[in-house]
Amino acid sequence: MDITLDEFEVLVVEAMDGVPEPFASAMHEVAVVIEERAPAHMGTLFGLYQGVPLTHGSNPSGFLPPQISIYVHPMVDVCHTREDLVEQVRITVLHELGHHLGMDEDQLEELGYG
Repeated sequence: MDITLDEFEVLVVEAMDGVPEPFASAMHEVAVVIEERAPAHMGTLFGLYQGVPLTHGSNPSGFLPPQISIYVHPMVDVCHTREDLVEQVRITVLHELGHHLGMDEDQLEELGYG
């Protein structure tokens, strides 16, 4: 599937704008960045949360603010239609926000964000 970086950024912004509660209240606390790919040593990732989950209390002094990275590839590589890509971006944003809220992989899977 062909998509420009600008078009992909729009999909991420639209996904962020449509985030439901309890995820929406946490959006203002997290930086969201878009990168071409995850570092090679990390394997195939659509997104990555880096930070201290809210369930662990406030961000300790000296730590960077929480950040979500959304990776263009391999997401664009595996999605065959724009609709598939829109849905995968939405799921990835919600998945990583779920980690910020302290959810583990099982909880996210139960919500359909696995």
